[in-house]
Amino acid sequence: MPAPNDDHAGSRIQEQRRLARLTQRELADRIPYSLSLLNQVECGARAATPGFVAAVAQALKVDTSLLAGPPAMTSLPPDRLVALVAPIREALDRYDLGPLPVLPTVRSVPELAAAADALCQQVRATHLRAAAKTLPSLILELTHTAWTAPSTQAWRALASAYRTAHDVALKLDHPDLARVALDRMGWAAGRASDPCLEAVQRYKRATLWRCATSLPLISSGQALLAGATSREAVVVIGQLHLGAATVAAKNGDRTAVETHLAAARELADRVGGEAGEVHWLSFGQVNVRLHEIGTSIVLADFDEALSRARRLKLPASTLTSRRARYLVDRALVEMEAGSAKMSLRYLAQARKVAPEQTRHLPGTRSTVRGLVRMSRRTPDGLGGMARWIGL
Repeated sequence: MPAPNDDHAGSRIQEQRRLARLTQRELADRIPYSLSLLNQVECGARAATPGFVAAVAQALKVDTSLLAGPPAMTSLPPDRLVALVAPIREALDRYDLGPLPVLPTVRSVPELAAAADALCQQVRATHLRAAAKTLPSLILELTHTAWTAPSTQAWRALASAYRTAHDVALKLDHPDLARVALDRMGWAAGRASDPCLEAVQRYKRATLWRCATSLPLISSGQALLAGATSREAVVVIGQLHLGAATVAAKNGDRTAVETHLAAARELADRVGGEAGEVHWLSFGQVNVRLHEIGTSIVLADFDEALSRARRLKLPASTLTSRRARYLVDRALVEMEAGSAKMSLRYLAQARKVAPEQTRHLPGTRSTVRGLVRMSRRTPDGLGGMARWIGL
């Protein structure tokens, strides 16, 4: 099967042709170009000229940008996405400007902290748009409070709101904004003098990008908690090991992956159950097993990933966001194993469980594109799934 990142005009033409349930011969009969040229363009041996792309787009009744340009990474129309993201960006920019000149009402710090926790819960329930709409005003209110009546609880709540801004931005495919939000989280966590929050921030930074600083970030987070034995610290240290395993997988270091996963398993045994109340990390054996699947996928060990995915039974208490991620990962490895019907079934389950999150997960797009390429005729339901994610 072609690699999911094999992305050029020809591959996109092939995808759209198959979604239209046309053979190469049937499409060639509808355009003023030969079957031989169409075949060469689709396999990447010949470049698609603007005229060729325009003719194919007209025959398939799609916009030329869908064939000629990079595929859209979000299904939301640009104006609606900007309407969600721009207020978050503006609220983040207010961080160092002191109290707001005008603010109609200001809740108490306990009320604001509860509101920040409620937003975390919304995101983990995958209600992204609802959280995105509420988030800017909460950040502004917390910023004002932290400047006018600074306290550890206020700074912690502001750091939590910034962390939620990171999660929302990342799930809406705005990694640049996610990085800004993490910078703000570190700034607020430092003022709260909360080493666990600071360590969580470094974990998030380390897993956001594959870069030379990822492992030092993990190490510095662990150093912040050196010698700490509280349940909170053990959970965060365990999550840092899972982050290190993810980074090691991206670097192709299988030995380090197993070392960090083993350490996480031991810490999960000490925690007992899923610690969902600790910084919304839900660290525990289930989380470790989900990371085992994820690191196997990153390492392209799809048989191992599928074996682990089939053995894992998620408890009813599993967060919706984690359940959706598992279902998309399961769909991806089923597709890699050649089980198109099973793959599409798991994608449909993920869409039902968490439509907003599933639509934006990179694994969803990779799986749908893989299914399109491996199918001579588009299976029932795949065309609708492809349209739903904007393919």
